[in-house]
Amino acid sequence: MCPLYVSGLIGPGDRKSIQPMAERLALGAYDQLHHFVSAGVWDVAPVETELLVQADKLVGGSDAMLVIDDTAMLKKGTHSVGVAPQYCSALGKIANCQTLVSLTLARGEVPVMLALRLFLPESWTSNRARLKRAGVPVEYRTARTKPEVALAAIDRVIAAGVRFGCVLADAGYGLSAPFRKGLTVRKLAWAVGIPRHLKVYPVDVQMIWPVAACGRPRQRSVPDVLSMAAEDMLAKAKWQNISWRTGTRGKLKARFAAVRVRVADGPPQRIRDKGHQHLPGEEAWLVGEHRLSGEKKYYLTNLPAKTDLHTLAATIKARWVCEQAHQQLKEELGLDHFEGRSGKAFIAMRS
Repeated sequence: MCPLYVSGLIGPGDRKSIQPMAERLALGAYDQLHHFVSAGVWDVAPVETELLVQADKLVGGSDAMLVIDDTAMLKKGTHSVGVAPQYCSALGKIANCQTLVSLTLARGEVPVMLALRLFLPESWTSNRARLKRAGVPVEYRTARTKPEVALAAIDRVIAAGVRFGCVLADAGYGLSAPFRKGLTVRKLAWAVGIPRHLKVYPVDVQMIWPVAACGRPRQRSVPDVLSMAAEDMLAKAKWQNISWRTGTRGKLKARFAAVRVRVADGPPQRIRDKGHQHLPGEEAWLVGEHRLSGEKKYYLTNLPAKTDLHTLAATIKARWVCEQAHQQLKEELGLDHFEGRSGKAFIAMRS
């Protein structure tokens, strides 16, 4: 059934669900093909490993990017594994859908999908009976955030020897301090989106021992300045017009600014009269983008301190290619039409 199913996916036809593919392939009854998809009876690991090897041959290298993102599949009902009311990236709002964490290896404008991992929301991981009924293997029943799912997938990519220069992700992942630290611990370069209110310190922040006016002496040092929101840190920065690539309607341009900061993602500490503050963490670039539409975006990256602004902007904006990969999967290979409802089917599908 595998060659037939693949032929159906890459062949002509608008619908890539089981019955239309079986009719185009002249299979007659489609029960066998449906069982092949829904049962997920093969060993996924060798297929995934071969996928990573071939992807590396195609686009791997020090100038390649590993893009972390997620994509959603709209679904009706409640029985398909992982389906729940959750944020749907395709609609930009909460909807009944399944969410897949994706890893895309890209060089220039050529994307190759490395992995799709089904995200299980809390409404699933808190219901053991539901997980069992849906056929989710025991090792996948533990609650994990999307950043945790992504880090586990990145480890497989690294173990397979896939070559890339930088990890890119949007603010849904960049907001997570454990995700950023996880990338740093793995000695990876990264550039991630962040919300405008994420707290940062000036790069020259110092830890001092304040003198207590009364009471017991201070037991811990504190920053000599308070942290501030990312957008406030860039308020007085020097902005430059930068074009990073040519699109279908000409050069893509925006205004960018960047300053070195220390992210407020260290241990939390109460500072007298100031409430709780996270202590300064690692040094990084804080990058701002002002688009022609008026929209403002903010990013963090651990690229070297000598990196010029144009390189920072071009690296950050390279993430767009994963959207192209998602669109190809849905429009050309029928990802939205996948009919495997069980946990095993989704584990098999990802390869």
